[in-house]
Amino acid sequence: MSQPGRPRAASFGTALVALLTALVLLAATNGAGAEDTESRPRPPANWSSWQFDQTGSRFNGQEYRITPANVGGLDLKWSFGHAKVPNIYLGSQPAVVDGTLYVGGAEGTFHALDAKTGAARWTFDVTPVAGAHSTTNPDPVRSSPAVEGNTVYFGDNRGYLYALDRRTGALRWSLKLDTHPLAQITSSPLVYNGQVYVGVSSKESGATFDLTYPCCTFRGSVVAVNAYTGQLNWRHWTTPEPQPAGTWPNGANRYEPSGVAVWSSPVVDRETGTIYVGTGQNYSGAAGDTDSVLALDAYTGNVRWRAQEVFPDTFTVACGIPGADAYCPSKANGTDHDWDFGASANVFSIGNRRVIGIGQKNGIYHVYDALTGAKVWDRAVVADPNTKGGSSGIQWGTSYDGTRLYVATWFANPGTLYALDPATGAILWQTQSPADGCQWGGAAANPELCQRGFTPAVTATRGLVYEGGADGKMRVFSATTGAVLWQYDVVRDFTTVNGVPAHGTALSGGGGAVVADGMLYVQAAYYPQYPSNAGGVLLAFSLP
Repeated sequence: MSQPGRPRAASFGTALVALLTALVLLAATNGAGAEDTESRPRPPANWSSWQFDQTGSRFNGQEYRITPANVGGLDLKWSFGHAKVPNIYLGSQPAVVDGTLYVGGAEGTFHALDAKTGAARWTFDVTPVAGAHSTTNPDPVRSSPAVEGNTVYFGDNRGYLYALDRRTGALRWSLKLDTHPLAQITSSPLVYNGQVYVGVSSKESGATFDLTYPCCTFRGSVVAVNAYTGQLNWRHWTTPEPQPAGTWPNGANRYEPSGVAVWSSPVVDRETGTIYVGTGQNYSGAAGDTDSVLALDAYTGNVRWRAQEVFPDTFTVACGIPGADAYCPSKANGTDHDWDFGASANVFSIGNRRVIGIGQKNGIYHVYDALTGAKVWDRAVVADPNTKGGSSGIQWGTSYDGTRLYVATWFANPGTLYALDPATGAILWQTQSPADGCQWGGAAANPELCQRGFTPAVTATRGLVYEGGADGKMRVFSATTGAVLWQYDVVRDFTTVNGVPAHGTALSGGGGAVVADGMLYVQAAYYPQYPSNAGGVLLAFSLP
């Protein structure tokens, strides 16, 4: 019974040898002229939104040009200057798609630039929609754009959402998302399934620096807008409508509850159609989704679950004015925390369990079950998570590369970059803002301003982590060890491609570094603003 099988085995072996021989001969014939996979042209590694992807990873795994081996060779290729607008901290993170960079400006403008050269392609002025802007009534575009198809979406400081033709800059539609005079859009859009999701925040907390201001009447929200028509589909209010509640000691009208702004950019779990977003604190009263993580049905806006980490938390800038305790009632019972979620979330998996993680301004990174909201783990990355004010905590956003979570703290004495185990929260490595950061470069001339803090949202590519600081240094770290592999001082004057005088300052919060198609882009226009008569600057770096 075994004999019939022998001829078949022999013929199979003969055929296999012949096939292998042919492949070897083909390779030899092609010789040096044959391209390997790595040398073939690849599509550009785009970065199309604040989140990079809809799950908020801030990880560009398609970027292969900049590597741990060559990142030390990064050098400035071009710079783009922003107009000087007093007291404006620019945080619009660029989007880079198919060779064009899109970014908001400090002076009510939105720009499309050649990503390789910085040359202008078009500029859109929001004035015809939002009204005139000036140094006393500015309208910066702090929101970071999102590009989907042939449309680019972004918000402005007066509460408008815009949709432009990304090739020409022509206005497709605009929509004022909130009629409150102090509403603004710092959240960057998320485009998903034909809808644009964005949070609505406010300048009203800062208005209370004037104690005669009738605090407070703004309430935050999350909205879904039709991406093609600009029609509002649904809105989730984060707090009940403010009602008259007597007067303040100086006779100014008092309203409550209020606040619970949405500063951060939403993310989505496509498998369940769930939008995740964090919220801020109350400005007055104590009600609503204060300091919460919301899971919203993407189609209806209904709440699937909420996780409220701190309640109550009522805080405005009046809480920091000496002698003004009567205008900060929460100070009496210690609930003036300012521990909102200004950071965006990361959606990822632990084994077969879908989870979302998000950083809070008190310095705790929380992980929840994505379906139920049950806490999976949390990790404090500051010495004292009970420190009020939130400036020591996690400000804007974190990154996940499939292996590690990357989390940075701001003024945590010092700010520190962490790599966490996504399954447990265990600290894999940590790197403090370098001790000499305030002793060299432009910040050394103003040591009273310089601080060792990591300001922007964290960004990652394969093997690398990108994070800038309040000391004016942009740095790239090893993803495996946390070692600093490259740094650049931005606190200096720049000759810009658009001829606008520019002087770099702290690396901008709100957004973070963008790495796309072999280039690194960062905004240097944030707090602390080192003295200069020039405006901030967008910087573009590349390898030689």
